[in-house]
Amino acid sequence: MPDTRYAIAAVLVSAAVTWALRALPFAALTPLRESGTARYLSAHMPAGVMVILVVYCLHDLPVTEARAIAPLVALAVTVGLHLWRRTALLSILGGTATHVLLASTVFAH
Repeated sequence: MPDTRYAIAAVLVSAAVTWALRALPFAALTPLRESGTARYLSAHMPAGVMVILVVYCLHDLPVTEARAIAPLVALAVTVGLHLWRRTALLSILGGTATHVLLASTVFAH
């Protein structure tokens, strides 16, 4: 019988911790909804994150080698699609498809 009580207690503690961890972000975000800093970050952070990702992905790209053409063309397609349609999903899928197509066919080793 003690093993059963231990198992029930473990399940109850796990359920309480899981519930608390899922509820905590909502409770913490409630006061931030009226914050000017949160509004500023929600407006400017997506572009900043994308710039950081582009720099990270291209920082060691050997621009003097032919294999650098595929990611650069894919980047140009992504930017072009986004400027044309302003749809993130289309831009991401178009750039990814371009890179995969070029890297697996034209610039495959």
